[in-house]
Amino acid sequence: MKINERIQEMFEHRNPDKHKYKLEPGLNEDVVRNISKNKNEPEWMLNFRLKALKIYKEKEIPKWGADLSNLYPENIVYYAVPDAKQNAKSWDEVPEDIKNTFKKLGIPEAEQKYLAGVGTQYDSTNVYHKIKIEIEKKGVIFEDMDVALQKYPELVKEYFMTKCIPITLHKYVALHAAVWSSGTFIYVPENVKLGQPLQAYFRMNTSGFGQFEHTLIILDKNSEASYIEGCSSAKYESPSLHAGCVELYVKEGARLRYSSAENWSNNTYNLNTKRAIVEKNGIIEWITSNMGSKVSMVYPCSMLKGENARADHLSIGYAGKNQEQDIGAKIYHLAPNTTSIVKSKSISKDGGITRYRGILYVAKNALNSKSKVQCDALMMDNISKSDTIPVIEVKQDKSSIAHEATVGKISQEQIFYLMSRGLSEEQATQMIVNGFIEPIVKELPIEYAVELNRLIELEMEGSLG
Repeated sequence: MKINERIQEMFEHRNPDKHKYKLEPGLNEDVVRNISKNKNEPEWMLNFRLKALKIYKEKEIPKWGADLSNLYPENIVYYAVPDAKQNAKSWDEVPEDIKNTFKKLGIPEAEQKYLAGVGTQYDSTNVYHKIKIEIEKKGVIFEDMDVALQKYPELVKEYFMTKCIPITLHKYVALHAAVWSSGTFIYVPENVKLGQPLQAYFRMNTSGFGQFEHTLIILDKNSEASYIEGCSSAKYESPSLHAGCVELYVKEGARLRYSSAENWSNNTYNLNTKRAIVEKNGIIEWITSNMGSKVSMVYPCSMLKGENARADHLSIGYAGKNQEQDIGAKIYHLAPNTTSIVKSKSISKDGGITRYRGILYVAKNALNSKSKVQCDALMMDNISKSDTIPVIEVKQDKSSIAHEATVGKISQEQIFYLMSRGLSEEQATQMIVNGFIEPIVKELPIEYAVELNRLIELEMEGSLG
């Protein structure tokens, strides 16, 4: 099989629907109660869900950003449990078709080579979840979010959508809070440093489906960890919805690298909310790539709460025909001597729309803060679009703030020069694109960097629809 065909098969294939339990499309109080009952949740979580549902109904659809008028919540299936064992500890316990899906995505191979633990979610449920024994012995908790709610209820209750992402933030956060299912829970004890990353992969297989995984990571004082998320979905005609939530708590002196590679099918609305609270001397690193989807609205947010806290945001987005990537970063400097760096790259082709949307806020007491924002956009033709919409608010004059933005097209002079050195026009174009995205790609986990390069090669050839 050619590489192009293998990549298409990797991301676009789908399995027949086989469910233990599946709700009918639509959202109401009975749906929320059924989700909570099926999971055997404590009463406080059911009440939390019902409160969020009420807020969801009261909130308006966001008017800024991408057009969401063709997303019809009444047509979405909010909960579907595959016919598989939950949180299997061996791949032999995973049904063959589901196991083959994750094999195509390279998950078992990556687990063997360099991961400290891996979890895989298929529709609404984790079907495989395992952590290395030596990591567990250090006191590290790595669980499916549903399991964590049962095993560590007080810890979950303290952090789950309380301090980091409030359920009133916007309409789709409230929706997530009402119907969330599965995801990842990580706790790293004080002074523990993980040399190998933990990984989760979220896969949507059901048509017209909504996936709402919740990621909650807590790094205690002076600990270090790296976490990788991969996301993709089968290709269908009917729209799908992804509205996950990521809450990261980076305590004093801790360091977390969060990497994500999202490649949803081009009928998916990706409305993901991600936020980190970083305390004194803490460091958060966001490495994100957004491919696929019909619409993406994703803005990782760093709340630099403690003195000397730091946030690095590196991101890349690609928009092809009928795709809109409305992505960016939000950073709040809330303490003195805090630092942030944003490097954003985007590519648009065949009428695709890319947009950097960012917020940089420096509080009155955040003296001597430093921030640099750099946004670079590459348009491949005359019908694509790219915008930069930064909001910068600085409450005092003893900080250093810089913002740069460039938008450009590949010049014919560059193409001609490379072709004169023996390259074809396609090879010349690919070389320029690879050079453009290289600063971001080199920071991605190796398997995602390789696949990202191959996916962009396909897009440059016009091979993926």
